[in-house]
Amino acid sequence: MVQLQGVSHRFANGTVALNNIDLNIDSHRFTALIGPSGAGKSTLMRVVNGLIRPTEGRVWVGEKELTRARASDVLRARRKIGMVFQQFNLVKRLTALENVLLGRLGYRSFWRSMIRAFPRAEVEQSLRILDRVGMADYAWQRADTLSGGQQQRVGIARALAQEPALILADEPISSLDPKSSEQVMEILRSVHEQDGICVLANLHFLDTVREYAHRVIGLKQGAVIFDSGVSNLSESVVRELYYDPAALDLSRPSLELAS
Repeated sequence: MVQLQGVSHRFANGTVALNNIDLNIDSHRFTALIGPSGAGKSTLMRVVNGLIRPTEGRVWVGEKELTRARASDVLRARRKIGMVFQQFNLVKRLTALENVLLGRLGYRSFWRSMIRAFPRAEVEQSLRILDRVGMADYAWQRADTLSGGQQQRVGIARALAQEPALILADEPISSLDPKSSEQVMEILRSVHEQDGICVLANLHFLDTVREYAHRVIGLKQGAVIFDSGVSNLSESVVRELYYDPAALDLSRPSLELAS
């Protein structure tokens, strides 16, 4: 589904965010991306989504290579890549339903998008998606009146409205309470298991990784230092990743790490 070959990225200030990444990510396993702050996790997400062109290497999503594609081709490819953001990225003045319909903009002409003229079938589809994420009763409520957990569920619904083959979730629960976090992760698991959608989630809490992920990719200083099944995420691996004890988030209890 996703292939990265020799991918490196250096920012204009000289910071190396990614260092010679080789990865193949398929749709059969829920994949978690972990590592300390500044490890390159969010940059990797943006490279896969085509928001950043790496300074070196090649990236494929499905059959499409993004690194050498024209900007218009990258935009078309991004129709099938749903993004779920840490800060939700909803349009606050619009209703939950209107925010979900924004996921269809990649399929609409510019002028129809400007006036938000959506076919009845897409409105009905969006209402069904809102129902799936437990937000049907809030369809006509403005986004800025919703709680954080509710906004994130609308964000997932917007991604699903794109009919994606891939969902990238960039720290989707880092700002949520435990109950809302569980709701969001259960939805993402359902999307993966029931719809067969490839999910790559940048996760901050190790207990959540152990509960939901099948495969774990660990980044440190822009390089992959761990790539294996979640059962192999041992205490020694975690120590290698988070060499600074202060980098570990202790605000939530972690599951006991396997030795």
